[in-house]
Amino acid sequence: MSLLEVENINSFYGDSHILFDVSMRVEENEVIALLGRNGAGKNTTLKSLMGVVKPKSGVIRHKGVEVQHLLPHELAGRGIQLVPEERRVFGSITVHENLQLAAMTAKDPMSLEAIYETFPRLAERRKHRGKELSGGEQQMVAIARAMIRNAGLILLDEPFEGLAPLIVRDLMQVCRKLADSGHTVVIVEQNVRAALSFAHRCYIINNGHMVYEGSPEQLQHENGIIEKYLGVKV
Repeated sequence: MSLLEVENINSFYGDSHILFDVSMRVEENEVIALLGRNGAGKNTTLKSLMGVVKPKSGVIRHKGVEVQHLLPHELAGRGIQLVPEERRVFGSITVHENLQLAAMTAKDPMSLEAIYETFPRLAERRKHRGKELSGGEQQMVAIARAMIRNAGLILLDEPFEGLAPLIVRDLMQVCRKLADSGHTVVIVEQNVRAALSFAHRCYIINNGHMVYEGSPEQLQHENGIIEKYLGVKV
């Protein structure tokens, strides 16, 4: 039994059909890269997994239990955390308070010391308010909030978007630590090279259809597929 099983989900925005019979699986302690061009359906897939968008048909199982009908806070209670593209850090409270707030409803939260060990920059900025942080620092807070809740499955939505190369390098190190420490991660990312550098398996979605599944090593030898669906060379 996989940690997460997605079978033939169809998701809509209003009357617009976005995901067409999308299926995927995520094993425990695995990092999955979900790749595709802008508008391909990557973000909608994550939002469907988190209950933000309700699939009109299909099944999502978490630890063998059907969860496609659950609300986002109920899925969070099961150990699934979405780190949204918009970050959504509380700007009027400090870094420390953002993390404390995330830990309040966790069953077995990580210690703040462990979080600050992973994110030394946040330890330095712990008394600064969210709105005083750079984009990269806000992204660190967003990921740290999911980590402090000891999430069994972390969904990362475009974590490197719009960030300076040095910040991307630091965040990649954090993502590798997540993978090496056994966290299960699904990452949606336009930076294909970065995502493939620590993923165990990858999927490509195109126009709402899953069109590829394989290992990063296999994909890097499929130049035709990469150029056709991603428009890049790895």
